[in-house]
Amino acid sequence: MAANVESMFFVGRERPWHGLGTQVDEAPDSREALILAGLDWDVTQRPIYTQDGVMINGYKANVRLQDHSVLGVVTDRYKVVQNRDAFEFTDELLGKGVRYETAGSLMGGRKVWLLAKLPTRYIIQGEDIIPYLVFSNTHDGSGAIKIAMTPIRVVCNNTLNLALDSAKRIWSFNHVGNIENKLYEAKETLFMAENYMSELGRAFEKLNRIRVSDAAADEYIKVVLPIDDDASSITEKNIMKQREDLKRRYMYAPDLKTVGKNGYRFINAVSDFATHARPIRETKKYKETLFNKTMEGNPLTDKAYRLLMTA
Repeated sequence: MAANVESMFFVGRERPWHGLGTQVDEAPDSREALILAGLDWDVTQRPIYTQDGVMINGYKANVRLQDHSVLGVVTDRYKVVQNRDAFEFTDELLGKGVRYETAGSLMGGRKVWLLAKLPTRYIIQGEDIIPYLVFSNTHDGSGAIKIAMTPIRVVCNNTLNLALDSAKRIWSFNHVGNIENKLYEAKETLFMAENYMSELGRAFEKLNRIRVSDAAADEYIKVVLPIDDDASSITEKNIMKQREDLKRRYMYAPDLKTVGKNGYRFINAVSDFATHARPIRETKKYKETLFNKTMEGNPLTDKAYRLLMTA
């Protein structure tokens, strides 16, 4: 992942997933964040020509103006959303005084993101839960503009971005049509975010009422981390180690000592495992995939949630 991080900043003493970035002590405002993240550049669109000098109709190149690097080839319907527009949108959405925790550029500027703390803190099941807003954009035509809610359990930094049937967590729109109108409509996401947090609280209440015995926890772990019938002995051994790791987190994690043996405890153990456990084999894209789950959600945590709610 380190090779894919072009520029970024982060708040706090602990360096994030990839080991790069400018460390700052306090969350900056949008103007400072744009500069610290290395996102103070513009994207322009230029025509594309064949080697014979014939212009290719229907397509344009998205080019970073400051260094003339080509970020991607898009159709002529594609509308650019500048980095500063993303920060301005978030400023307007969250109001005066919004503070940014991290922001940056991946893959040579082809993908950019920012993460801001929402102004409201929530106490759910007696615990401090802070909702963050993640804004992600691509300049290469590979994806939509996305805005997502990512609630963080403060005591352990576990992400609890569960896929709830009753409330949306991610909103997206393509780079076509009237982008200004779409950004204006996207401001409704703050109201949707409030709804998501309310539904998340109800989900936590249900999980808290689901009693999980030690034997049941063992069975749930087997379902969450299954071993295929045709798995090799090495694969089986590795998954058994993962199961032991997850069980340790469920049984002995310091932040779960005061939590009863219930569904809420189990979902937090799975989230902790999914977010913080070292993979058996770390691929080049592992950390990028882990970062993307901040936006998209973690399939392992969602699997555990569905399992508990249908047990």
